[in-house]
Amino acid sequence: MSTDSISWKEIFSPRSIFFTVLGVLCAVVSIRGFMIPNHFLDGGITGISILIHEIFHIDVSIPLILLNLPFIILGYKHIGKNFAMTALLAMILLAIGLNVIPVPTVTHDSFLTAAFGGFFIGLAIGFVIRGGGVLDGLEVVADYLHDKFGYSTSEIILAINTSIFLLIAFQLGLEKALYSIITYFTAVKVSDYIVDGFEEYTALTIISPESDKLKSLIVNELHKAISVYKGERGYLPGAFDIKHDCDIIVTVVTRLEIHKIKKEVYKTDPNAFMYIQSIKEVKGGQVSRKNKH
Repeated sequence: MSTDSISWKEIFSPRSIFFTVLGVLCAVVSIRGFMIPNHFLDGGITGISILIHEIFHIDVSIPLILLNLPFIILGYKHIGKNFAMTALLAMILLAIGLNVIPVPTVTHDSFLTAAFGGFFIGLAIGFVIRGGGVLDGLEVVADYLHDKFGYSTSEIILAINTSIFLLIAFQLGLEKALYSIITYFTAVKVSDYIVDGFEEYTALTIISPESDKLKSLIVNELHKAISVYKGERGYLPGAFDIKHDCDIIVTVVTRLEIHKIKKEVYKTDPNAFMYIQSIKEVKGGQVSRKNKH
């Protein structure tokens, strides 16, 4: 259980408020300007809330608040009090925004609705996460179930959303369900970019007999920090007994820098072995300092 105290200064910091309000505005545009007028749905609690609105014709903000409240309480207990209060603030602002901000219907084209409805809801989710909260309690329950049962967060979210899309297909028809899947996946990709940024960090591992030259290249010419592991290369099929000591070079860079570094490495050693791994978070060290391009 979370034992941290509530920091109102952090919750109402300019950065947190800016991203939360920006996210709420994007959500209002998506829900009022695209999804509700065209009877489209997203995944998660937002999708369920719009579905309830479609079936029972009640204000969509009511199920949005009521369905998310249990997950905010869960987040309060198991994730953090600041997180829960920021998420609650985002939900309240969204409920107010949906009722007071006039948003005209942007389009009735099904594909544009699916694409741009997903785009704006993805912006909304990403911005609110950057502000320290969430717009959809599904993320909270997925994180909780991950700790309880060991399934990954993405597996849990996919399972829940699959059930939602099946319900959409049953209630609104298969075509609406298929378009809603496009909306959902668009939202996921856009929110990933907003949360991780176009400069998401990536680990590049290089194994080469020219390791000394490559170390000098990466550090002195490309100005990137490296870590070096001692290892062995060789062990090839048909030549298992042939092996050599080597330095394994690891550098953490943004994905915008990957192409340039790969190009320079292959100029030095065309046969260098490289592999790339995505990284969710980087803290400390040289890599987290501001890059100058």
